[in-house]
Amino acid sequence: MSTMPWFENDRFWAALAPILFGEQRLAITPEQTDRLVALLEIAPGASLLDLCCGPGRHSVELARRGYRVTGVDRQSDYVAQARERAAAEKLPAEFVIEDMRRFVRPATFDAVINMYTSFGYFEDPADDRLVLEHAFASLKPCGRIVMELMGREVLARVFRARDWDQEEDGTILLQERRLAPDWGWIHNRWILIRDGRSEEFRFGHRLYTGTELSALLRACGFTDVHVFGSLAGAPYDHQAGRLVVCARKP
Repeated sequence: MSTMPWFENDRFWAALAPILFGEQRLAITPEQTDRLVALLEIAPGASLLDLCCGPGRHSVELARRGYRVTGVDRQSDYVAQARERAAAEKLPAEFVIEDMRRFVRPATFDAVINMYTSFGYFEDPADDRLVLEHAFASLKPCGRIVMELMGREVLARVFRARDWDQEEDGTILLQERRLAPDWGWIHNRWILIRDGRSEEFRFGHRLYTGTELSALLRACGFTDVHVFGSLAGAPYDHQAGRLVVCARKP
């Protein structure tokens, strides 16, 4: 039996790409980018790290707006797609294939973004801390970070043990979820049915509360930590849709 971590399974990312990064997801990217720029308080020309950039939807949009963008992801096909999108528009964005735990460029960036629950993949919490320590090191003084993910409090309100969706092309996605006893981890089992064939994927990630993620950022050296319930800056309350945390390097 393979011991490969789920996030290193290239087939997972390839098979689910049309669902994870479909037309609806791409359509909301400009609005999300508007809100990111407002939270980060950075002007065009600033240098920005898109950590776990995927196929580059935010990286390319930020490059269109005049930001100097470096996108980092370990999934080579996604990085190739991001490079192609940027090259098609002759945008000077840089894309790097690297594990988020290893990437660091001391005092290089004015801002770091980590979007779409691209954090907490590792069984060892020390790896999560390492990611944020490297993000901190990679920021210039007064640089900011924005993280956007599914918070434990939000999940507690909307949790469903089983669900299913059908895409426009007829693809069916069956989803099964199981929580660790302490609510610190979620185990996911997804079955993808497409063209009469099925594939099963199992994956999971750590669930952070607003308090826990704020404390981790502070432990890594960040200050001015603020928690929101959306990229628009809504309160992180009983109506929050996402966990968004913004912090600054002194």
